[in-house]
Amino acid sequence: MRRGSSERSKDMIRLQPESVIPILKPKLIVNLGNLIEHGTDRNEFLKLCKRVEYTIRAWYLLQFEDLMQLHSLFDPSHGAQRLEQQNLSNEEIDVLEQNFLTYLFQVLEKSNFNIVTDEEIEVAQSGQYLLNLPIKVDESKLDKNLLSKYFRDHPFENLPEFSDKYVIFRRGIGIDRTTDYFIMEKLDVIISRAWSWLLKVSKLGKLFSRKSVIKPVKDTKKTDEITADKEEEDLYVERIRLETLELSMKNLLGKITIQEPTFDRMIVIYRRSSDSAKKDRGIYVKHFKNIPMADMELVLPEKKNPSLTPMDWVKFLISVVLGLVTLISSLEMPKADIWVVAAILSGLIGYCAKIYFSFQQSMVAYQSLITQSMYDKQLDSGRGTVLHLCDDVIQQEVKEVIISYFILMEQGKATMDDLDIRCEELIREEFGVNCNFEVHDAVQKLEKLGIVSRDTVGRIYCSPLKRANEIIGPTTEELVLKARQGAAA
Repeated sequence: MRRGSSERSKDMIRLQPESVIPILKPKLIVNLGNLIEHGTDRNEFLKLCKRVEYTIRAWYLLQFEDLMQLHSLFDPSHGAQRLEQQNLSNEEIDVLEQNFLTYLFQVLEKSNFNIVTDEEIEVAQSGQYLLNLPIKVDESKLDKNLLSKYFRDHPFENLPEFSDKYVIFRRGIGIDRTTDYFIMEKLDVIISRAWSWLLKVSKLGKLFSRKSVIKPVKDTKKTDEITADKEEEDLYVERIRLETLELSMKNLLGKITIQEPTFDRMIVIYRRSSDSAKKDRGIYVKHFKNIPMADMELVLPEKKNPSLTPMDWVKFLISVVLGLVTLISSLEMPKADIWVVAAILSGLIGYCAKIYFSFQQSMVAYQSLITQSMYDKQLDSGRGTVLHLCDDVIQQEVKEVIISYFILMEQGKATMDDLDIRCEELIREEFGVNCNFEVHDAVQKLEKLGIVSRDTVGRIYCSPLKRANEIIGPTTEELVLKARQGAAA
């Protein structure tokens, strides 16, 4: 994810295709089956899809059972009671909780989740959407040992600076649009621009300027060394924000639509801090959906109640002092210009009003967004999230195998690179989405199933449909269904 601008100076974000296949498995199987001409082959293909899913599900069954057993020990609600029943030492518990994180992170990786980096956070927070207050985490309420130990033993690249306290995973990209009158927000924009103009005219702007907490993101045209083909695959999404609103009567009096890219799924992992006497072993795993990038703070754990920043108070006090000094000086002049006095008073009152209305409106929006994130955007937490991830791994693995086998079946032998390109083309042409297909992972599973081989020059080819079904063989689910049908007859 990078930020750039178009020829018309639009605020654009370039989003690179992700490895997740955003197609429902039933739709994928039906559409691919319809591309097969002969009915016999189509039936064999549908049978193969079922056997692939049943087999992959069996592969992961034991690993997922271990994960769920470990989670039950560190569930914030009831984990403490289960740990007491196990009568384990602190050292043994330390090992178990690190094992739980290892399994959990493996499942997240298999589900194509990525850890949010500092760069992505900077790009996301370089603009505002619906949340206009500076939200910070109360770090004193978060444990700093659990994740620090894990990342020492399992190094990751580009870890964010807060990774010792909590970690955020994200997957998938979407777009959120909101249409409203935004009356108070428009008023805030007008007052902000009037204040900026007043500072520029009075040459007092330098007194209030401060270095941005967000590092500048370099123009992608200057920094990215990518090929034209790769750039064409990327998705460009425009940020439509109130800050760049054109001050026309139509925009000011009517409804407008703002737009922001979203993270389709976000998962936050952390532990609360506790005293040394009774250590809290609970590990929180929270799952969110459709989080606007600029409002990423919604998913942060243990948020502080927002308030005016120290810089806002400094600017406010300096403005009042300078305004009063200038006003008194103007009144003491032999011929006080009423228009100068009016301009100073208007600017002073306008800035005070800006701070007050902006903060009050932001507080209302903040409370609304927090409530919405709890009821609408939080998918699940704890056990529900872990179960969802386990099923998601199976769905992604099955889709990878089905797509890669279908390409080999229809188009014949292919090198690894050719197969990668063909799979991505199929997804784009048949389903209209871009995906960075994980061809190596797919081929490994095909080889494990025993339904693909390599020729003397390393090209990959698949077994015929009927033979592939024979190689996998009847699954336990098929035998159970067959026995049930026989009993019913």
